[in-house]
Amino acid sequence: MDFTKLGGLLPAVVQDDTTNEVLMVGFMNEEAWQRTRESGYVTFFSRTRQKLWQKGETSGNRLLVRQVMLDCDEDTVLFKVRREGEGNVCHLNRVSCFCTYVEKAEVGDRR
Repeated sequence: MDFTKLGGLLPAVVQDDTTNEVLMVGFMNEEAWQRTRESGYVTFFSRTRQKLWQKGETSGNRLLVRQVMLDCDEDTVLFKVRREGEGNVCHLNRVSCFCTYVEKAEVGDRR
């Protein structure tokens, strides 16, 4: 894995392993990656707080790693997870952080 870009961080996409719904995106440094591998639960590096945090450590809505994939440049990681607890991943108490639609967004050529 290439931690040399983005100041030592990798984008980490989290996807439900059953529904394939994208749940969230966070960032990992090498220590978060190692902690995730050791614990089996997704651990991120908080850019705001400048420290590690395991998703669900206070809420119980943890993310159990089922599969890990790297992109072709090895600078982004995809976690397929099983949601534990109530299953809400977003801090707004929703399953997914991706819940806001962009109105009238131009997507590709619509001929």
